Amino acid sequence: MEQGTQPRDALSAVAPGEVQVARALLSVSDKTGIVEFARGLADLGIEIISTGGTAHVLAEAGIPTRSISELTGFPEIMDGRVKTLHPKLYAGLLAVRDDSEHVAAAREHDVEPVDLVCVNLYPFERTAGSRGVSDREVIENIDIGGPAMIRAAAKNYVFAAPVVSPAAYDAVLEELRESDRRLSPATRENLAAEAFAYTARYDTAIARWFQEKREDLPPLMVRAFEKTLELPYGENPHQRAAYYAQVGTRTHVLSMVSQLGGKALSYNNLLDLDAARLLLAEFQIPACVIVKHNNPCGVAVATGALEAYERAFACDPLSAFGGVIALNRRVDRVLAEAVVEQFVEVLFAPGYDEDALEVLASKPNTRLLDDRERRTPNLLEPHLRQVVGGMLVQDRDFDLEDRSEMQVVSERRPSEQEWQDLLFAWKVCKHVRSNAIVLTRDLATIGIGAGQMSRVDSVRLALEKARVEVDGAALASDAYFPFADGPQLALGAGVSAIIQPGGSMRDPAVVEVVDAAGAAMVFTSRRHFRH
Repeated sequence: MEQGTQPRDALSAVAPGEVQVARALLSVSDKTGIVEFARGLADLGIEIISTGGTAHVLAEAGIPTRSISELTGFPEIMDGRVKTLHPKLYAGLLAVRDDSEHVAAAREHDVEPVDLVCVNLYPFERTAGSRGVSDREVIENIDIGGPAMIRAAAKNYVFAAPVVSPAAYDAVLEELRESDRRLSPATRENLAAEAFAYTARYDTAIARWFQEKREDLPPLMVRAFEKTLELPYGENPHQRAAYYAQVGTRTHVLSMVSQLGGKALSYNNLLDLDAARLLLAEFQIPACVIVKHNNPCGVAVATGALEAYERAFACDPLSAFGGVIALNRRVDRVLAEAVVEQFVEVLFAPGYDEDALEVLASKPNTRLLDDRERRTPNLLEPHLRQVVGGMLVQDRDFDLEDRSEMQVVSERRPSEQEWQDLLFAWKVCKHVRSNAIVLTRDLATIGIGAGQMSRVDSVRLALEKARVEVDGAALASDAYFPFADGPQLALGAGVSAIIQPGGSMRDPAVVEVVDAAGAAMVFTSRRHFRH
């Protein structure tokens, strides 16, 4: 067939590798690049069938199109809800063209072949994520015909090619030009794989929207993840790795984050950054969190970012070596000069002064992350953790008990300063690996015991980590003390106030030890394990 002709012939037999693209259906919500793609197809003599808004855009660009109604013999009805759902279209997409019975059926019913579909779908994710949108508007953005066309072409990819991404337009056109309007089997298979992933993502977003309206743990949990970043390696150099952001989530650990300098982010960097950001979000006033191996090794709040950093670093300078530093205030030159005195893997902050960046440039390997995210994460989103062959799902442990809900169980009540340190320690403790013990004074950590198999060992470790005297310090424990030995060890070192969930059968013995030391103890009635 010569270029410029418009076929009207019924479907005929052809071997898979010999399929020439003679007719393409274009129906896109995202119009990016569609005019150029259509013009390229038309220049090759490929007939273009189009629908609704796409047809209008192509007509304005002077590209001739044929309406879907002319192909099917049936009008677009019901405000466009029904326009491509017709057997003539799907027979043209799904016919196995080297099957004589399929070809005979196509000829009997005047089915015209459709060799390529270029379709992308109604913007369901964007609509569902918009503020103030009604359920009716969200539902109207559930595409029906689009996914059906994509899946039909993808299923029959040896004869019909699906194109779902504007990023593929140039490569598809180039191959059609170079191969006499043919696409190789490998290209067709790749397009089909991309097409099925695309519709799976779309259906996942819809299922998730319905599930979230019910706010329960559904019998079938569906999620989609999109690769956002290639990582140099995983936890160890021999492991491959990449970062995938969950599709449809409001924010993620790298959303609206720009890297201003340093080496490529690693798998372990992202794990530590996630832990640091979650803890940092607990504070509104200037705060600094330093994380190493997924545990905080220094946390402080202060009147300014520099003081918060210095006090957080002072908690455990040895462990802070090569850590992730997260701040909730802008980095100025003075703070940058303090940071470059240390080896830092990642520095995360909501902005940097120009002279601060000049100072930080002296450490070219430090990964500088500029946080421009102002949206709050959806804390009602369940927490997922993969295990072999499955997934553990739970509510996020995002809230903390109010002081008014807590119970003072000791004879002595905490002073106001002790209360502030107890509540600060309790916030930090929730983000420390169990068994977790946190020592604080003046709204800064002074010792952290994490990840021990026994609680008394976590107390011992926190005391050993403390570089200063612990007299008057507050202690937080993420779960109850099963024996009095842990509190007794802390009280003997000078701790004056303890906060813990309570609930052990030996609580009376623990409280007795506290009272004997003249200290204060508060029960929260809720534990905060982080395994």
